[in-house]
Amino acid sequence: NDLYKKEIKHVHAFRNGPSGICLSHLLSGYTPYLDAALVHPNPVLYHKLQEAKHLPITEQDLQYLCEGLEGRSGNPVAVLYDTLLHPDADRGFEFPSVLQWRLDKRHHIPHLILGKSAPGGAWHAMEGSMLTISLGIWMELPGVSYRDVNPAKRRAASSNRASPEEIVSYYQNYVTLMGLQRNFVENTYVTSVQRLHRGLWEVRGYQQLQGETHVPFSLFAENVVLATGASDSPARLGVEGEELPYVFHSVRDLGAAVSQRGKSGPASDPVLVVGAGLSAADAILCACDHSISVLHAFRKRADDPSLIFKQLPKALYPEYHRVYHMMCSQTHLPAPVTNRGANPTVPSASSALLPDYTSFPEHCVLSFHPDMSCVLRGSNGVLRAVKVSMVLVLIGTYPDLFFIKEKGQYLGLDSSRPISCKHNPVDINPYTFECRAEPGLFAMGPLVGDNFVRFLKGGALGIASCLLKRLKKMEKKLIEDGGGGQGGSPGGFV
Repeated sequence: NDLYKKEIKHVHAFRNGPSGICLSHLLSGYTPYLDAALVHPNPVLYHKLQEAKHLPITEQDLQYLCEGLEGRSGNPVAVLYDTLLHPDADRGFEFPSVLQWRLDKRHHIPHLILGKSAPGGAWHAMEGSMLTISLGIWMELPGVSYRDVNPAKRRAASSNRASPEEIVSYYQNYVTLMGLQRNFVENTYVTSVQRLHRGLWEVRGYQQLQGETHVPFSLFAENVVLATGASDSPARLGVEGEELPYVFHSVRDLGAAVSQRGKSGPASDPVLVVGAGLSAADAILCACDHSISVLHAFRKRADDPSLIFKQLPKALYPEYHRVYHMMCSQTHLPAPVTNRGANPTVPSASSALLPDYTSFPEHCVLSFHPDMSCVLRGSNGVLRAVKVSMVLVLIGTYPDLFFIKEKGQYLGLDSSRPISCKHNPVDINPYTFECRAEPGLFAMGPLVGDNFVRFLKGGALGIASCLLKRLKKMEKKLIEDGGGGQGGSPGGFV
């Protein structure tokens, strides 16, 4: 196998979702310049860009360019890159990108992108009936128009959004069109990433070949990029009975149950959905489309302003507003329920429940039981027990960094807590995306709080800019020391 015990001092990034693809694009020598024919609608930013218009964006002072910009990401370079690719997008405009791309082999940095599947990452595992939250054009990567690749993909009510199948197709076509195939290695599973005494990183794992054959590999790199996303491990409630076979943590499990006639259907007990995010909404929509009764429990009030539904325009996301309307209008009817402590008598589904959907705001799950009953506790402390056909706990996901020491916990903003994309992201230099606790280790995408493709591209810009500047500095030092500098990058840098 090509990977087995091969010492390649490259940048290694994993995995191969949009983060890794976008990074490979920049590391392959595709270089962004200001398009001289276009004017950015932000006059301050445009003036700054004019000051060094002869230089590629990757060689400019990103911190200077970021000053004063505002956007829907906490990472300033993500906001900068987004406003260069989609000027004034948050104001509803669809201005063209002000970047012009040139392929310059002098800016090529050898690298490998390791992934469990074909390019596309977690999008391969998405439920096929779902639509992207972001507009299709916001899912695109630099240099290839999403609409040009998918010209016939249109929908009446949601024509600007896309299905997972379309997105995976676009990303795979992107890799081919940009000539990035040689940088991607599929069916690879990383089991260990550790720094050696020489300063290099050792990446170990195996590649799964046909016939379930596992071929081990060991790679060495001066730089490693974590682009693992956030969907490795579902968040768990941590309550009694959560390991029972009727409790699941993925929307896909509902689809599988629906396909198994008799397991979940119009005649079965309700499905209990726990959570108030978009995954929970997707599960509710799937159940309703198959005439399956739904019980929906969530901790927040139905009118809580922090709910994601409050942030989505109704015209663009009608299906999610349909769920939100049910959450507010189809709440359970209060009925006298005796609080019997931790072990109440378990009744069948209450007659106060509505036939298709009933919401339980400000409720948490207390326990699950082998007879397929669940105990819910309301904000007033009253317990309610319901019979269900299955449970979907959809309260978020966590990255699984098992392959790094301390499971990566020491990399977080709070090193005493596990890495969480929402609550404890990886602590990075905001302009280079290098981990503050570990030089030579970079992180991007959901690991640093950027959950939307539109913004995770900024991590690729920050990392590529950092590495290219270091390479240029090393080349300059070699020339000054009389070490040459001809013929590309010095050996052993990346």
